[in-house]
Amino acid sequence: MKYLTFCFLVILSISRSNGQAVNDSLYRVWKDPEQADSTRLIAMNEFVISGYFNAKPDSALYFLELAYAFAKERGQQKYMVDNLNLIGFHYLPRNDSLALRYLAQGLALAKEIDYAEGEATSLKNTGTIQMNRGNPLPALEAYSEGLAISERHQLEGLRWKFLVNIGVVYSRQNNYPKALEFYHRALGALTELGEKGSPQFVSMVLFNIGGVYSAQGEYQKCLEKYRESLVVTERAGNKTLAAAIHANMGEVYGKLGEYEEALSFLQQALADYQDLQERPAIVTTLQSIAEVQFALDHFERSLAFSEQGITLGRELGFKVGTSACLTLAGKAHWKMGDNTKAIANCTEGLSLAREAATLKEQQQACECLYRAYRGAGRNKEALNFHEQMVVLRDSMFNEENTKKITRLEMQYDFDKKEAATRAEQEKKDAIAAEELQRQKLVRNGFIGGFALVALFAGVFLTQRNRIGREKKRSEELLLNILPEEVAEELKEKGEAEARHIDQVTVLFTDFKGFTAMSEALSPKDLVKDLHECFSAFDRICEEHGLEKIKTIGDAYMAAGGLPTPNTTHAMDVIRAAFEMRDFIADGKARKIAAGLPYFEIRIGVHTGPVVAGIVGVKKFQYDIWGDTVNTASRMESSGEVGHVNISGTTYALLKDEPEFSFTPRGKVQAKGKGEMEMFFGDRSSEGA
Repeated sequence: MKYLTFCFLVILSISRSNGQAVNDSLYRVWKDPEQADSTRLIAMNEFVISGYFNAKPDSALYFLELAYAFAKERGQQKYMVDNLNLIGFHYLPRNDSLALRYLAQGLALAKEIDYAEGEATSLKNTGTIQMNRGNPLPALEAYSEGLAISERHQLEGLRWKFLVNIGVVYSRQNNYPKALEFYHRALGALTELGEKGSPQFVSMVLFNIGGVYSAQGEYQKCLEKYRESLVVTERAGNKTLAAAIHANMGEVYGKLGEYEEALSFLQQALADYQDLQERPAIVTTLQSIAEVQFALDHFERSLAFSEQGITLGRELGFKVGTSACLTLAGKAHWKMGDNTKAIANCTEGLSLAREAATLKEQQQACECLYRAYRGAGRNKEALNFHEQMVVLRDSMFNEENTKKITRLEMQYDFDKKEAATRAEQEKKDAIAAEELQRQKLVRNGFIGGFALVALFAGVFLTQRNRIGREKKRSEELLLNILPEEVAEELKEKGEAEARHIDQVTVLFTDFKGFTAMSEALSPKDLVKDLHECFSAFDRICEEHGLEKIKTIGDAYMAAGGLPTPNTTHAMDVIRAAFEMRDFIADGKARKIAAGLPYFEIRIGVHTGPVVAGIVGVKKFQYDIWGDTVNTASRMESSGEVGHVNISGTTYALLKDEPEFSFTPRGKVQAKGKGEMEMFFGDRSSEGA
């Protein structure tokens, strides 16, 4: 069963409102051109938060993007940050990779304009995504940075929330003493806030403390804390927290073996979440109910609840929840003696867990596959998944992770002490300077000396600024050659290790008739045209989060899903491919009208595993290798002018996306590959 903890997501410092009349009033403020820009933007964000986030997510995104465009047009940079963070928050349960992208944009802009609260918001939500992905170190890094900002800028309303979330990270790493330390620090911070430290917030922290007791096996203490929290929560009318408490109490009763009591609380949690329309939480609760039914040996009931979770999870695109329910369904089939269905369910569950980069769900799916293959007498496959299961289990709580987290914690404590020491020294320096100012000294004899010092100071500052500019230029040149993550590793270690990435989507483009065109144009004009095209391709890749790999003559190669794996790589690449195709088509029309030679393009796309790393020691280059690269190249060479030709593997990832349409080509001969299933992709009328 899945133990829930309450993490605090900061959106904006505005209060929520309820009621259609209030929503209408907020919308009127937004539409009123007589109102100040900031007032209109606050009204729009409150309008979205109070009425659309959960009930109408598509409408929420529409309004948030509208507000962001307005803020950008009016130069309201703080509100641009707020809206980027809100858009990231909107994507959080649906597409965490896209959420991270918007949050990163918000963080960069907040740092640029020195907007501390915006930085903290971005870091908080980023940390939560990383934690949900099962990446404790990046989560702790984001939370610790946010905590330092909140302490430095005295953002007490945020500080306690960072303390809670750091406690959650430690709790999930089984470091319960540290978790309790941070939870109690959060309670202390709430007490210092006085009336602003709402009892409801105290209840939330108590809820997490109850979770630590549960994890330590102190179930009665846990239930006591949950009941204490529930009383305050119900009095305050916080239905979301009440639902979480019901769900966790169900979990605890399940651990105690009191399954009927467990089902009672979980059914209440399910009703709560259905009332709130918290659909991802509905999937998770269905999973928990299925687990209790499984524990009761009610395998058919367990399967029924798992299948409900699978259906809703697929509808939401909630990969983590869908993966967990698929694995449970597989376990139920295995228990009922149907190893074939168990293997099918758990294989799909493992695939989704890998796409979502969640270690726990991958480990559970591998365990299911190990048992199902062993039950089917297929011992070789069983051994393979058993080995994967052990590796994944160890990865979640390995010693190196613990060491890194300890180092991070020590660095945070050191930075905090250093900041305090620096502040004290600055105070002493200020007092000394004031004392010197009061002294009656004869300065004339020192004028020459002061001038000399000023000269040296000027030279020093000039040199330092020049060095700073050169360093910045070097950094920019390095990032033009390598992905940022690889560049940082290279600077830190002097080398960057090659990595195997399970799934990326690779794109190749090539121009038809390039040789003939090169004979019709001067070298200068040919290079100018190529530069124009490839510069546009670079821009398109950047907009869609792709990594440009290289150009080879008139061919262009890029990939999605690296160096940091994500779950949107196929969609990102095909969107970029359509924009590249359209750019060349527009250029062709202009050239024809002017009576000039023109380019025509073929584009090929394929998805699969690659090895990525740096080649060379001089003029080094980030590159990728593997059969996936060769197959993507074959997709391009087997395509047709003006079309985006994709493999069956990429098609399988995109076929259910309504914004795309696909034309089957059947099996097409590909050089060195034999016959391969191929499709022409395009935008659908619905997605246009």
